[in-house]
Amino acid sequence: MNIPLNISGPLHNWLFAILPPAAAGIFEMVIMALVYLAIFAVAGLFLVLLERKVAAWFQLRLGPNRVGYFGLMQTMADALKLVSKELTGTEKADKFLYNLAPYFVIITALMALAVIPFSSGFQAFDINIGVFFIIALSSIGVIGILLAGWSSNNKFAMIGAMRSGVQTISYELSVGLSLLTMILLTGTPQLSGIVEVQKNGWLIVQGHIPALIAFMIYMIAGTAETNRAPFDLVEAESELGAGFHTEYSGMKFAYFFLAEFINMFIIAAVAVTVFFGAWLSPFGITESIPWLGVFWFLAKTLAIVFLMMWFRWTFPRLRVDQLLKLEWKYLLPLNLMNIVLMALIVWLNLTIQF
Repeated sequence: MNIPLNISGPLHNWLFAILPPAAAGIFEMVIMALVYLAIFAVAGLFLVLLERKVAAWFQLRLGPNRVGYFGLMQTMADALKLVSKELTGTEKADKFLYNLAPYFVIITALMALAVIPFSSGFQAFDINIGVFFIIALSSIGVIGILLAGWSSNNKFAMIGAMRSGVQTISYELSVGLSLLTMILLTGTPQLSGIVEVQKNGWLIVQGHIPALIAFMIYMIAGTAETNRAPFDLVEAESELGAGFHTEYSGMKFAYFFLAEFINMFIIAAVAVTVFFGAWLSPFGITESIPWLGVFWFLAKTLAIVFLMMWFRWTFPRLRVDQLLKLEWKYLLPLNLMNIVLMALIVWLNLTIQF
């Protein structure tokens, strides 16, 4: 595990000085896990509040403004309400799978968050196949949704779960191929290596038109991967109640709700890492002030998150046939042609150097 020195260096040295190496390593991993759990919870609560404020702005209303200054404590109040609510379920539900499903969704989101490089020294796990690792986790997360729909013994939940399976399996192809296009340009799937290549300029500029096309496809497919409008057929409140989590309440419902926003953050964070230089400053001053890298990373990520929220509050929901036609008849063929075009650019060495 690559634990950055500017975050846990003193802790690392202190633990290994007073404890045996095995115990010190376990304690260090536990502490880092708690740090990421805190980031997970805070980011989720903030994004829920941001979603409500953005929705209110688009609809010309105020949004949350009662609980706390400017409504800042509204999501905290909602979280406390969900924690205190009774956990209910159907009598004929498969209890084991019903209780297991939310943890599939929440754990995969947390694992993906661990490989995101917030700055040059703020990354819990710098795996050498980071892009593929995140793609694999996105495939595992849908298992939790399928389990939730099937185990609830509810036809509306089951329909929502099956829609999620179809949608995720379809659009993860476009997500993977758009990222593979950029891996062709960088020559590495390691996230820190992709950022290193961008010290000479962001990849969305270095890669010419294919990089721009890959980014556009990634944003469309990534929005569909997170089951957000206009691709929210999985929940489709007007048709299915709440879709796959219709029978969930309290904290178990909160897990699904929180994971959706964290997945949105992860999609945006990967976009920033692969296309916009991650923590690298446009002005070249990140290296001299390490923590400024976190600021640039979060600023870029929130800009992408705002774009995804803009999608939600602008476009109407697609029909199922439109959803699948968009992927299989348009995005996938365009992606395949784009990969060939990027391969030609790399072969002819036509990348832009700064």
